Amino acid sequence: MRKQLMKGNEAIVKSAILSGCRAFYGYPITPASEITEAAAFYMPKTGGVFLQAESEVAAINMLYGASSAGVRCMTASSGPGISLMQEGISYMAGAELPCVIADITRGGPGLGNIASEQSDYHQVVKGGGHGNYHTIVLAPHSVQEMADLTALAFELADKYRNPVVLLADGFIGQMMEPVEFPKRAVAPRLPHWAVAGTADSRGNLISSIHLGCDELEAHVCNLEAKYRRVERNEPRAEDWYANGAEIVLVGYGIVGRILKAVTAEARASGLNVGLLRPITLYPFPSLHFQRLAARGRVFVVVEMSNGQMVDDVRLALNGVRPVEFLGRAGGNVPTHHEVLALVKKLAKKYCPALEPEELAHV
Repeated sequence: MRKQLMKGNEAIVKSAILSGCRAFYGYPITPASEITEAAAFYMPKTGGVFLQAESEVAAINMLYGASSAGVRCMTASSGPGISLMQEGISYMAGAELPCVIADITRGGPGLGNIASEQSDYHQVVKGGGHGNYHTIVLAPHSVQEMADLTALAFELADKYRNPVVLLADGFIGQMMEPVEFPKRAVAPRLPHWAVAGTADSRGNLISSIHLGCDELEAHVCNLEAKYRRVERNEPRAEDWYANGAEIVLVGYGIVGRILKAVTAEARASGLNVGLLRPITLYPFPSLHFQRLAARGRVFVVVEMSNGQMVDDVRLALNGVRPVEFLGRAGGNVPTHHEVLALVKKLAKKYCPALEPEELAHV
């Protein structure tokens, strides 16, 4: 299939349909509105359902109903809208219902602005709703990955019966790049646990309520066992010249692309720099960090926030290596020159093997 030029937001919808998604419920919000628009255009053409809900609260509860009936379904929103969905996300995690949620992040807190940020990390990765649960979180850094990770999101949602969040900043949602889609589509299929209004599914029950204390504890333990399986089997990250690097840059989403440019220029200057880009934010790819710590002298986390993923990097390294941080907020983007200047400064601090005259040239 030849490549198509499109926005990241549109790529999500086309990939979702090819992945067997047949229901979209949502409410428009910048910078995610093109997802709702594309779903309204394409979903009915495939025999699917599109409905603009009266609110984000309604949309996430419509997903609860559609998923209970065994339909692959999704929604999309940004910052404030995702906040409104948190109760429903907790319900779906508690009821072990699969769905895909695209969060195209904007500035916050509150209404903030419509510029790109990465400030939804805590509410999405740590679980912004109530109770003991996790969502699986995938972080694309290109329009092609918006498509590829959407397909993966539906597979992981069904495999683990759990909500999966596609966490992308506004840049990735709005930019246009060529995208190649699979040649074969996934046919919608009815899972065995669904409440489908058939004789075979009559005994199925979907609920997140467990009134007995021991009953709820057992359920939470079962969920925890599932999350441990996810943590063992599903961590993903991209190593870009990171093996053997003394300075390891860390960033996801659009920041990962900036750090690739910094890595290339720093290495051309003689600095031993590499990039580790987390693709799964939950499960966090801790073993990737621990492996690189054998040679890495310092890890440099760059985020479009006041520092949210940096805590997970510090936990992954457990004090074995120092962690430095560079952050911008409000829709400001860490520039190539800002990051490169920091790398040169840290090289003088953490890489004493370089001679002073060598450092003078970097």
